Amino acid sequence: MLINYKFNEKPYLNKIFSSLINKYQKNYLNFNFYDIIIPVPISKKRLKNRGYNQSLLYVKDISKENNIQLENKVIIKIKNNNAQSSLNKEEREQNVQGVYKVINSKKVKNKKILLLDDIYTTGSTLNECSKELIKAGASYIDVFTIAKD
Repeated sequence: MLINYKFNEKPYLNKIFSSLINKYQKNYLNFNFYDIIIPVPISKKRLKNRGYNQSLLYVKDISKENNIQLENKVIIKIKNNNAQSSLNKEEREQNVQGVYKVINSKKVKNKKILLLDDIYTTGSTLNECSKELIKAGASYIDVFTIAKD
């Protein structure tokens, strides 16, 4: 279902994922601990082709349901790199280097952040985003994904 959501033009499936996360989140983490919630960004080109950022869609619902501030425009993807799904572990790590940039450090400075993505494979994307957020002054970062590949 997650593959359909992400790659087969089924953005409406976000409601299923956000509903499950909201229902069972108490088993995994406490949303009240975080100051802000941030979805992993996608490139402008990928957004244009897909029509939506799959992480942003389900994060919007989580943010609203749990009254946690959503920050969608603090970190951006500045390069349209190759799709991570087509690469091995070493290639993935190299592929994301220098791809993300924090554009509003005031919104992350001294904040406890929950960074969300859809699929965790090697952690390269989340690690790179986290590094940038820490450089910008974030005090604490946790990551959450829908699935592990």
